[in-house]
Amino acid sequence: MPGGRPADDDWSNVRRKYSLLAAVFVTVAALLPVSTAAGAATRDEAPANVAKGSVTWAPCEEEPSAECGTLAVPIDWSRPGGPTIDLALARRKATDPSARIGSMLINPGGPGGSGVEFAYGAPGFFTEEIQRRFDLVGFDPRGVGRSHPVICSASVYNQMPHAVMTSQADFDRWTAYSRRLRQDCRARTGPLYDHVDSVNVARDMDAIRAALGEEKLTYYGVSYGTLIGQMYAELFPQRVRALALDSNMDHSLGVKAFLDTEAAAVEDAFDEFVTWCEHETACALHGQDVRALWERLLAKARRGELYYPGVTDRPMTEVQVLWQGVLGTEGPAWQLLSEMLRALDGGPLPEWVPPLPGRQPVTGEVAQLPTAVLCEDYSLRVRNYREYAALLRSNARLAPDMRLNPMPIEDLPVCLNHPTNNPQHRLRYTGSAPLLLGTSIHDPSTPYAWTANVGRQLGPKVTLLTYEGWGHRIYGKDECSTVPIDNYLISLAVPPPGFRCLPGGGTTLKRKSEVWRTDQLHWAGLSLPQPSPSRTSG
Repeated sequence: MPGGRPADDDWSNVRRKYSLLAAVFVTVAALLPVSTAAGAATRDEAPANVAKGSVTWAPCEEEPSAECGTLAVPIDWSRPGGPTIDLALARRKATDPSARIGSMLINPGGPGGSGVEFAYGAPGFFTEEIQRRFDLVGFDPRGVGRSHPVICSASVYNQMPHAVMTSQADFDRWTAYSRRLRQDCRARTGPLYDHVDSVNVARDMDAIRAALGEEKLTYYGVSYGTLIGQMYAELFPQRVRALALDSNMDHSLGVKAFLDTEAAAVEDAFDEFVTWCEHETACALHGQDVRALWERLLAKARRGELYYPGVTDRPMTEVQVLWQGVLGTEGPAWQLLSEMLRALDGGPLPEWVPPLPGRQPVTGEVAQLPTAVLCEDYSLRVRNYREYAALLRSNARLAPDMRLNPMPIEDLPVCLNHPTNNPQHRLRYTGSAPLLLGTSIHDPSTPYAWTANVGRQLGPKVTLLTYEGWGHRIYGKDECSTVPIDNYLISLAVPPPGFRCLPGGGTTLKRKSEVWRTDQLHWAGLSLPQPSPSRTSG
C-alpha cells in the first residue's frame, strides 16, 4: 500500500467490500417509504404576489475581500405576503469578468453549515477555473447561523440526557425532554421554527436565483446541501441549469434503513483505516492490534475512566470515542486518527489535538439547534425502547467495531415525535437539464448506496461519478474527481456512463491539509481546511 492507498492487487478486496455494502442496502430496501413528493403539485410555480427581491452588496465586515448582503423571504411560503426573515448571503465575484458564466450558489452541508463562511473560504476550495467563471454565492439557510438561527434556552439544552438509551425509563425521559426542548426552542425562535425544512430552503434558493438575475440555477452542494438541491430539482425542474450534488443524502429511507446504512458505512471506513495501519509504517499504531486497542478505549469510556486531552472536568462517553472513528475517516485523516487513539491509550499527544467532538454543554444564554432542520426533513419516530433497542442491535450486527454511527444516533432522540414537514419520499425529476451526482465508495457519513439510490430515483438525466477512494466529499480529492465536476458546471458536459475515478490522479487544488471537522455540527457537513498544524493521510 504505497502512499497509504491500496496496491492494484488490493482492489478486488475493495470491490468485494463495496458489494457487501450494496447487499446491506438491498436488504433494507423493503423498508423504504414509497410516497411521492408533497410539493409535486407546485413545481415551477412561484407565489404570484411575491415581488422579486434584490440584494444590496457591500464588503463583508468579517471578510472584506468578499461581498455580503441580505434577502428578505417569507417565513411561510404558503403565505408569501406574511412576515419575513432576512437570509444572509456572501459573494465572491468571478475573477475574470470576460469569462463569467453567471452566479453559482454553494452550500457546505450540515444542517448547520454556513454558506456565508463557505463563500469566504471558496478560494481554498474551488479550482481557479471555477473562480474565473462564476460569482460564488453562499447563504446561511433559514434557521442557521446568520439567517435567524433556531435557538433554545441554554438551561434547557444543557439538561439533554445521554444520547444512547438503555432502558424504557431512558426512553420515557427522552420523550418528555424532547417535547420540552421543542417547546422551548419554538418559543425562543418564533414562528420560523416550524418552517426550516429543506423544501422551504429550496424555495429560498429560488428566490436568491431570481434576485441575482439568473434565469436558471447553477448549484454545488455537498452532504446535507445535496438534499436542498434534490428538493429544488423536484420543485423547479425547468429552472435547473446545473446541479452538482456531492456525497448525497437519501431522502427515501425509513428510520431502520437510515441507521443501518449509516452503521455499515462507518464500519467500512473504520475497516479501511485498520487496513492502512496494518500496511503503513507511518501509522502511529503500526504493529499493534488496532481493534483490541479500540475495544480497550470503549471499555474504559464505559467505566467513566477515559479523559480527552485538555478536558479534565468530565470523562469521555463511549459515543465521543465513536466520533473519533467518524471524524478521522471523513477526510480521511488516518495519521491523526492513529495519533489520537495512541494518545487516548496513554501515549504522546499529536502535534494538534482536535476539539472534543459530540454534543456538549454550552455557555451563555442560548444554544443553537440546527438538528431541528433534520427533524422537519426526516421522520425518525420510534415507538418505545423495545423498538429502539432492536435498531441498535441491527446496527451492531453491521458494525461490530463501531457499533453505530454517532451522528444519527445523537440526533434521533431529539427528533422523537417531532412534526415532519418534508417526510421521506422517493424523488421525482421531470426536467431536461442533466444532473451530476458524486460519491466515494468509502464515505463514513453519506454512504455510497445513498447516492446510487438517489441517482436511480432522479432518473435518466443523472450521471453518477464514483470515486473509488476514501472520505466524505469527492471534489478536490483527485483530478479525476474534480475536473469532471468543473466541466459539468462550466459547459454542462457530463462524464461517460459508469465513470469511476481511481485514487492517485493528483490533486488539482493548492490548499492546506484537511484534518477533520471542528465545527461541532451534528450531521454530515464540510469543514474548510484548518489553519492549525496538522498531518493527514489519504
